Amino acid sequence: MAKRDYAAAVQALNTLQSNFSIVDAIRKSGKGMNKQAIPEMIEWCRKIGYEPSNFDRLRPIHIAGTKGKGSTSAFISSILAQYTKPSAGSSTKPTKIGLYTSPHLRSVRERIQIDNEPISEDLFAKYFFQVWDRLEAAVDAENTPADVPTKPVYFRYLTLTALHAYLEEGVDSVVIECGIGGEYDSTNILLKPTVTAVTSLGIDHTAMLGSTLPEIAWHKSGIFKPGSVAFSAPQKEEAIAVLQERAKERSNQLHVIDVHPDLASNKVKLGLSASFQKTNASVAIAAAAAHLRALGHTSIPDPTTTPHIALPPEFIKGLEEVRWPGRCEVRREKNVAWHIDGGHTLESIEVTGQWFAEQMAAANAAPGSVKAAPRIMIFNQQTRDANALAKALYTALQAGITSDATSPFTHVIFTTNQTFSEGYKPDLVSINTNQQDVDTLAVQKALANTWSEIDSTADVKVLKTIEEAVITARQIAANWAKEAGADAEVMVLITGSLHLVGGALEMLETHPVK
Repeated sequence: MAKRDYAAAVQALNTLQSNFSIVDAIRKSGKGMNKQAIPEMIEWCRKIGYEPSNFDRLRPIHIAGTKGKGSTSAFISSILAQYTKPSAGSSTKPTKIGLYTSPHLRSVRERIQIDNEPISEDLFAKYFFQVWDRLEAAVDAENTPADVPTKPVYFRYLTLTALHAYLEEGVDSVVIECGIGGEYDSTNILLKPTVTAVTSLGIDHTAMLGSTLPEIAWHKSGIFKPGSVAFSAPQKEEAIAVLQERAKERSNQLHVIDVHPDLASNKVKLGLSASFQKTNASVAIAAAAAHLRALGHTSIPDPTTTPHIALPPEFIKGLEEVRWPGRCEVRREKNVAWHIDGGHTLESIEVTGQWFAEQMAAANAAPGSVKAAPRIMIFNQQTRDANALAKALYTALQAGITSDATSPFTHVIFTTNQTFSEGYKPDLVSINTNQQDVDTLAVQKALANTWSEIDSTADVKVLKTIEEAVITARQIAANWAKEAGADAEVMVLITGSLHLVGGALEMLETHPVK
């Protein structure tokens, strides 16, 4: 491998993706999660020179859940970032906060952050190839047979790279978001997290985690550890019972965190606008408080004995300043208000619908609003039951319909996750979908038929790329502005797959309105 730059690292990383045929076979096999995943991951760690105990010095916070685990992780990291600078006159060095999340939207570097910024391309390439070279050296040292993999798969490799980078960069605390599940997730090699937390649970990844809430709760609670504080968002009773039992098995007590009063009353204005983010932020408050107390910040109240702690100014600042692109995000350009939120499960698409309904109601109530303005949706979900998601979204949006409208959208666009008509960005490449379905627009055509059945008034289009979808939405908005006035604004909802959201953000950033 001649080049050792960022582009070469991403290209090499993409060779570790599981292709569609492998992923599909796993889904259909019904075998569930690989029960050897943790021993295998520990062995990969050893090949690059680490034991799981080496990661204790990162003082990790471990987050699992179905919905909101990324947002919760971002809230925690944003709060902890307010405590990184030493007090005036102190000789203490500034602390560094790591944040490891998935998936990425525009750049794979987003997954590995330090102080709430993705690591640089140079640092990513440096640590990526250090891991690569150590694994290559292990092959030579161990005379690995030709039919045995010499590199872990994509997510495991990124987890190794992240942990290696955090140790090399001297990170003091790190927030680690699980990939899938918890018990057998690659991140669950952590031995001594200060805090573990489970966010809202729902039905997802059923082939690997099971099809019932108790089964899914069992997997998620696998992150609980003796000596760590265990938190959960409010759950259905059948899930709470499993979480409590699993915590007890690990000599732990589960603490269920309700919405903090300062968030319920809107006394604190969250950086992520949707009402459901109050649940995520409340779990984050408890997790950050328990973690900071473990680091010696004893002036912060104990969230295990004081359910709703008085929020220090640093907490309020962290909650208000959090940024998490593509999640309940609103971006404005000439004539368009882009509303962007990934929703890939039935539960998450419903809360996306509720959020957009809130946004529609606020827009309709605004002085000078034009209620006849077009509303547009751009949607895709390539691998799950896309039709069920579309129906759930439509149902959730009914709450936002005004008295003079009959449907949530005047225009609906279904597209693939392919970003551009020509050329591509390696960070956005995904090979775990059915390429034949993508090429024939099979999913999109089925979605168009479904939407036309539930809303015959909408103008429904099927387009090949995200680029075409964005251009089409902009053209609809421009045409409306000619009729309604230069300042007229059209609301557009982009939702479904996070791959779609990432491609849309890439398009909006690289092809702004001129």
